[in-house]
Amino acid sequence: MDITHRTILVTGATSGIGRGLAERLADAGSTVIAAGRRADLLAEVSQHPHIHPLVLDVTDPGSIAAAVTELADQFPMLDTVLLNAGVMLPEDLRTGADLATAELTVATNLLGPIRLAAALVPLIAGRPDAALLTTTSGLAYVPLPATPTYNATKAALASWTESLRVQLAGQVEVVEIAPPAVRTTLMGQQTAETAIPLEVFLDETLELLRQEPTPPQILVEAVHPLRFARERGTYEAVLGALSTRTH
Repeated sequence: MDITHRTILVTGATSGIGRGLAERLADAGSTVIAAGRRADLLAEVSQHPHIHPLVLDVTDPGSIAAAVTELADQFPMLDTVLLNAGVMLPEDLRTGADLATAELTVATNLLGPIRLAAALVPLIAGRPDAALLTTTSGLAYVPLPATPTYNATKAALASWTESLRVQLAGQVEVVEIAPPAVRTTLMGQQTAETAIPLEVFLDETLELLRQEPTPPQILVEAVHPLRFARERGTYEAVLGALSTRTH
């Protein structure tokens, strides 16, 4: 994928992987629209000359509709969408007290991408080299028991991405990015030894994205133990190791 000339919407772009990818894609020469809920954080990200802010709450259909109208008006050359916004929160399924957490997670991680794709695919489908990327997780393939709804939404998003790829074949290139644990503020992993440094993840991800043809899944080396656990016969061992972790 040529990432030097695109007009790219990145959701969840105010921190972590989303912000890192937005900045790297802008550094490569693309025009990036950084979307997020907090205007103050968007102002920080958009100090980059090739990054433009867009206030967007992916859990709010009204916010999505307003954002799509703004995109169509101000960025008619939009050709690439990176659906990255997500939340990751622990839940205790034994108490029944975390239903609100589950509902928020589904609304953000699954309904958000589905709603945005429904609104944006018609805008980009006619563009040359149109692409839509989703951010799933290695935990879509082996779950972290501490975050059950997060794992489930990412597994669902991975499956949905596969179907989208088939349906949009020849019109829009569809790519799944499945990160491992990365040192970001998500679940307080910024210093976790079990997570890889953000810059390492970004380096490997951009290298894989630049390949021609683009791999349908962007899998950095650190996510392979999760992604290929069933094929390697290590699923139970990996799940057991995850069962002892809180992040």
